[in-house]
Amino acid sequence: MSDASLPTLPEQAALEALYAEVRACTLCAKHLSLGPRPIVRGKASARLLVVSQAPGTRVHMTGLSFNDRSGDRLREWLGISRKTFYDESRVAIVGMAFCYPGVDANGGDLPPRRECAPRWHGPILERLPQL
Repeated sequence: MSDASLPTLPEQAALEALYAEVRACTLCAKHLSLGPRPIVRGKASARLLVVSQAPGTRVHMTGLSFNDRSGDRLREWLGISRKTFYDESRVAIVGMAFCYPGVDANGGDLPPRRECAPRWHGPILERLPQL
Protein backbone atom coordinates (compact mmCIF):
# COMPACT_ATOMS: atom_id res chain seq x y z
CA MET A 1 0.00 0.00 0.00
CA SER A 2 1.50 3.35 -0.99
CA ASP A 3 1.43 6.38 1.28
CA ALA A 4 -0.93 8.03 -1.22
CA SER A 5 -3.58 5.39 -0.49
CA LEU A 6 -3.34 5.63 3.30
CA PRO A 7 -6.26 7.32 5.04
CA THR A 8 -5.69 10.92 6.02
CA LEU A 9 -5.96 12.32 9.54
CA PRO A 10 -9.34 13.91 8.72
CA GLU A 11 -10.60 10.51 7.49
CA GLN A 12 -9.46 8.86 10.71
CA ALA A 13 -10.97 11.69 12.77
CA ALA A 14 -14.30 11.23 10.96
CA LEU A 15 -14.23 7.51 11.76
CA GLU A 16 -13.43 8.18 15.42
CA ALA A 17 -16.30 10.70 15.59
CA LEU A 18 -18.63 8.07 14.12
CA TYR A 19 -17.42 5.47 16.63
CA ALA A 20 -18.17 7.96 19.42
CA GLU A 21 -21.75 8.20 18.10
CA VAL A 22 -22.03 4.40 17.93
CA ARG A 23 -20.68 4.04 21.48
CA ALA A 24 -23.22 6.60 22.73
CA CYS A 25 -26.12 4.85 20.98
CA THR A 26 -29.15 3.93 23.07
CA LEU A 27 -31.43 3.03 20.14
CA CYS A 28 -32.45 -0.33 21.61
CA ALA A 29 -31.47 0.23 25.26
CA LYS A 30 -34.92 -0.64 26.61
CA HIS A 31 -34.50 -4.16 25.17
CA LEU A 32 -31.05 -4.86 26.65
CA SER A 33 -30.95 -6.63 30.02
CA LEU A 34 -27.37 -5.47 30.71
CA GLY A 35 -27.89 -2.05 29.15
CA PRO A 36 -26.17 -0.61 26.10
CA ARG A 37 -22.42 -0.96 25.61
CA PRO A 38 -21.78 -0.75 21.88
CA ILE A 39 -18.54 -2.47 20.88
CA VAL A 40 -16.74 -1.40 17.68
CA ARG A 41 -13.08 -1.05 16.73
CA GLY A 42 -10.75 -0.45 13.80
CA LYS A 43 -8.89 2.35 12.10
CA ALA A 44 -9.50 3.71 8.61
CA SER A 45 -6.38 1.84 7.45
CA ALA A 46 -7.82 -1.59 8.37
CA ARG A 47 -7.69 -4.11 5.53
CA LEU A 48 -9.82 -6.81 7.18
CA LEU A 49 -13.31 -6.39 8.58
CA VAL A 50 -14.74 -9.02 10.92
CA VAL A 51 -18.52 -8.80 11.32
CA SER A 52 -19.87 -10.86 14.19
CA GLN A 53 -23.39 -11.68 15.29
CA ALA A 54 -23.34 -9.66 18.54
CA PRO A 55 -21.06 -9.36 21.56
CA GLY A 56 -21.36 -11.98 24.30
CA THR A 57 -21.44 -11.33 28.04
CA ARG A 58 -17.64 -11.43 28.45
CA VAL A 59 -17.18 -8.97 25.61
CA HIS A 60 -19.87 -6.75 27.15
CA MET A 61 -17.99 -6.79 30.46
CA THR A 62 -14.49 -6.23 29.04
CA GLY A 63 -15.32 -4.03 26.03
CA LEU A 64 -12.96 -6.09 23.86
CA SER A 65 -14.41 -7.90 20.83
CA PHE A 66 -13.85 -11.66 20.66
CA ASN A 67 -12.28 -11.67 24.12
CA ASP A 68 -13.50 -15.22 24.71
CA ARG A 69 -13.17 -18.79 23.42
CA SER A 70 -14.90 -17.88 20.16
CA GLY A 71 -12.15 -15.30 19.57
CA ASP A 72 -9.45 -17.89 20.22
CA ARG A 73 -11.13 -20.19 17.68
CA LEU A 74 -11.61 -17.41 15.12
CA ARG A 75 -7.97 -16.31 15.35
CA GLU A 76 -6.91 -19.93 14.91
CA TRP A 77 -9.12 -20.28 11.81
CA LEU A 78 -7.75 -17.03 10.38
CA GLY A 79 -4.18 -18.04 11.18
CA ILE A 80 -3.39 -14.72 12.86
CA SER A 81 -2.05 -13.93 16.29
CA ARG A 82 -3.96 -12.16 19.04
CA LYS A 83 -1.57 -9.22 18.59
CA THR A 84 -2.36 -8.92 14.86
CA PHE A 85 -6.09 -9.45 15.42
CA TYR A 86 -6.26 -6.54 17.89
CA ASP A 87 -4.08 -4.24 15.77
CA GLU A 88 -6.79 -1.73 14.83
CA SER A 89 -4.71 -0.39 11.95
CA ARG A 90 -5.08 -3.83 10.32
CA VAL A 91 -8.36 -5.34 11.59
CA ALA A 92 -11.73 -3.66 12.18
CA ILE A 93 -14.46 -5.45 14.14
CA VAL A 94 -18.18 -4.70 14.21
CA GLY A 95 -21.25 -6.71 15.07
CA MET A 96 -24.57 -7.10 13.36
CA ALA A 97 -25.66 -5.60 16.66
CA PHE A 98 -23.15 -3.66 18.71
CA CYS A 99 -24.48 -4.57 22.18
CA TYR A 100 -25.04 -7.82 24.03
CA PRO A 101 -28.70 -8.73 23.30
CA GLY A 102 -29.37 -10.77 26.48
CA VAL A 103 -30.58 -14.34 26.93
CA ASP A 104 -33.67 -16.22 25.84
CA ALA A 105 -35.93 -18.40 28.02
CA ASN A 106 -33.57 -21.37 27.54
CA GLY A 107 -30.46 -19.43 28.60
CA GLY A 108 -29.04 -19.00 25.10
CA ASP A 109 -28.07 -15.66 23.60
CA LEU A 110 -30.84 -13.73 21.92
CA PRO A 111 -30.34 -12.84 18.25
CA PRO A 112 -28.83 -9.43 17.49
CA ARG A 113 -31.18 -6.46 17.65
CA ARG A 114 -32.36 -5.45 14.18
CA GLU A 115 -32.02 -1.69 14.70
CA CYS A 116 -28.23 -1.62 14.67
CA ALA A 117 -27.09 -2.83 11.26
CA PRO A 118 -29.28 -0.48 9.17
CA ARG A 119 -28.34 2.51 11.31
CA TRP A 120 -24.56 2.04 11.62
CA HIS A 121 -23.09 -0.37 9.05
CA GLY A 122 -23.30 1.93 6.00
CA PRO A 123 -21.62 4.91 7.65
CA ILE A 124 -18.89 2.69 9.14
CA LEU A 125 -18.17 0.94 5.83
CA GLU A 126 -17.93 4.32 4.08
CA ARG A 127 -15.13 5.25 6.49
CA LEU A 128 -13.13 2.03 6.04
CA PRO A 129 -11.78 2.62 2.52
CA GLN A 130 -8.92 0.07 2.66
CA LEU A 131 -11.08 -3.06 3.13
